[in-house]
Amino acid sequence: MNIQLQPLGPHEDTNWQVRMNEHVITFRTERQARAFVATLEARLAAPHVLPPDLDATRGERHV
Repeated sequence: MNIQLQPLGPHEDTNWQVRMNEHVITFRTERQARAFVATLEARLAAPHVLPPDLDATRGERHV
């Protein structure tokens, strides 16, 4: 996932924008935007375990 963080203006009190591929979220402060990015990156980096009945190669459930 491509994550970009940028201010929406040149002033110190400007809103900040986080872009995740084609999705965009606007925050009131740089601190809020950076906290969101940190949480998102931690969740993306966390281990993800698939249920045992899910075929990871095909994304199908076995019944």
